[in-house]
Amino acid sequence: MEKQIKLFLEFLQNDKKLSSNTLQSYKRDILQYQSYIDENQLNYLKIDKEQLEKYLKNLGKANKKPSTISRNLATIRAFYQYLIRTKKVKKDPTEGVHSPKVEKKIPSVLTAKEVELLLNQPKNIDLKGIRDKAMLEFAYATGMRVTEIISLDITDVNVEESYVVCNSGSNKRNIPLGSMSLQALVEYIEKARPILIKNETDKALFVNINGKRLTRQGFWKIVKYYKEQAHISKEITPHVLRHSFATHLLRNGADLKSIQTMLGHSDISSTQVYMQFKNENLQDIYNKAHPRA
Repeated sequence: MEKQIKLFLEFLQNDKKLSSNTLQSYKRDILQYQSYIDENQLNYLKIDKEQLEKYLKNLGKANKKPSTISRNLATIRAFYQYLIRTKKVKKDPTEGVHSPKVEKKIPSVLTAKEVELLLNQPKNIDLKGIRDKAMLEFAYATGMRVTEIISLDITDVNVEESYVVCNSGSNKRNIPLGSMSLQALVEYIEKARPILIKNETDKALFVNINGKRLTRQGFWKIVKYYKEQAHISKEITPHVLRHSFATHLLRNGADLKSIQTMLGHSDISSTQVYMQFKNENLQDIYNKAHPRA
C-alpha cells in the first residue's frame, strides 16, 4: 500500500498539478487511512463499502468535523479511482458511500468602509510601505488565494493590459486589475522591488525585506498588523479579503459565473455561498418603504 500511496501522490502532483497545500491535505488523509488499514489488518485492495463506512464512523467518534470526514472520503475516493485507472482494483469501494452533510459556513466579510480603512493604512514612504500597499490592494482587487499570490512571478503581471495571470492549480486564469491596484503595483515594481531583491534573476513578484519570496505566514502577519493599525475589531485574514472581493462584486452587479471564473472555483456551488450577502439590506429597505412594515 505504501508504494501505491507514493505513486498516487506523485500522480496528483505531476498530472493533476495540485497546489502544495492541497497535496499535503491528500497526504495526511491517505496516511491516516493507511494507519487504520494496518491497525485492523485489512487488505486495502479488498475493502468494501461497509468497512469504509465503519472507518468514517470512527472518524466521527474521534470528534472529526463533518467537513474533515467529507474531505477524507474524497481523498480515499480519489485513491481508489487511481487504483482503478492503474488496474490494481476493478471496483471502487467508495461507490454508494455518502459524505456527511456539511453546513456551508457564512464567510466573514468586510464592509466597503472597512476595506478602505484597511487599504489606507500602508504609507508609501518607505520600501515596506510601498510593498504592503501594493499587496493589500492586489489581494482585494483580484480575490486570489494567499498561495496563489505568493506564487506569482513578475512575468505573470501584464501592466499594459491591466491583468494578472494565475497559474496555480489545474486552471490557468486571467484576472483584471483595477486602476488603484495597478497604480500601487506599478509603484512597487518600479520603486521598491528592484531594491528589495538581491538578484535581478529572481522571479518572485512579492518579496520580503530580505529579497526572498514572501511566505504565507509573512502575508498573514502583514494583514494582521494593518488590521490592528486600522483598529478594526473583526478578524481579518487574507481569505477575508477574498470573500469581501466576491461579495462586493456581487452587490455591485457582477454575475455569479464571472465571479466563479475570477475566484477559480471549479464548481459554481462554491461561489453561490456569496448570494446570501447580495440582498442583506433588503429587510431595511422593506421596513423603510412598506407602509405596513
